Amino acid sequence: MPVVNRRYLNQTLAAAVLALAGLSAQGQTPVFRVTAIPDESPTELSRKAAPLMRYLEAQLGMKVEFTPVTDYAAAVEAMVNKKVDLAWFGGLTFVQANARSGGKMLPLVQREEDTKFRSVFITSDPAIKSLADLKGKDVSFGSQSSTSGHVMPRSFVLQAGLNPDKDFRRLAYSGAHDATIAAVAAGKVQAGALNISVWEKFVAEKKVDTERVKVFFTTPPYFDYNWTVHADMPAAQREKIAKAFLSLSRDDAAGKEILDLQRATRFIPTQPANYKGIEAAAQNADLL
Repeated sequence: MPVVNRRYLNQTLAAAVLALAGLSAQGQTPVFRVTAIPDESPTELSRKAAPLMRYLEAQLGMKVEFTPVTDYAAAVEAMVNKKVDLAWFGGLTFVQANARSGGKMLPLVQREEDTKFRSVFITSDPAIKSLADLKGKDVSFGSQSSTSGHVMPRSFVLQAGLNPDKDFRRLAYSGAHDATIAAVAAGKVQAGALNISVWEKFVAEKKVDTERVKVFFTTPPYFDYNWTVHADMPAAQREKIAKAFLSLSRDDAAGKEILDLQRATRFIPTQPANYKGIEAAAQNADLL
């Protein structure tokens, strides 16, 4: 019979007990992690997330943490690799995550506004009155992975007969919608494209001088943002999350605060088929 090193055995048993204790503790206090594409400043994203996280904690009966990411690609990778449980995606980031995961992404809900989302092109140059006038100009999109700040605006520029990569004097990527407004207002570029809801928020809050910076083109509507989970999530949990969003109402103060911060009238169910148009646009832009 082999001789057993008693000290080694005791250490092994102790380590096993600690590991089991850790698993037990995790089982008692599970953490539900949420992220969002950084389409606005980190401060604004955190402000918007806080009351929603508190609401989800109450609805799901577990600790909910908002996990910020540095860029759009990081949000995609976090969801594909199950580092987070729920992600706020734009149409393109949903399509990218779905492709990266082999079709394992499930969009649960979207704002009612996201069924007919639009982008706006803004300028501080009085000579720019149409998309055709962007030829030979300095123009900014948002993030390269942004649906409303790049992919869909690009598709409408192409439809107008211009190739952004060849026909703009300079093509810039600001990284976020609010940064695009800042670049146009500061004269760093002569025009830019961004999410219409961020533009309307800046106008309502008087954060932009609309005497100098104006909208000269608004795109036709398209499907955009959604809240997505991984298909491996148990159906019961998916249903609980969807119900939490669908139950948000403007009839109570907490619901109104969340919906206002999310710039939503209400949340409605969505499905992968809604994003086929964005998938086609992304393929045309070599983003898949």
